[in-house]
Amino acid sequence: MAQLILDDFNLEKAERRLCVEALSSAGNIVGAAALLGITRHALKRRIIKLAIEWPPRNPSRPSDAVNASAGLAR
Repeated sequence: MAQLILDDFNLEKAERRLCVEALSSAGNIVGAAALLGITRHALKRRIIKLAIEWPPRNPSRPSDAVNASAGLAR
């Protein structure tokens, strides 16, 4: 994993950034949890606590745009 440089010493922002980077790198919760050295359940709790959108929405998919406009988005 690449080195991250933090803007400040805010622990919650650092935790959120690490989780987002791990999820992006791994592409799934199990892999991201392994990168972070925590269980998948611990990562799920952090995703909820830190309000991380996972899986990320893909606005380029037409079905998501249609569902979002109809109020049916995930």
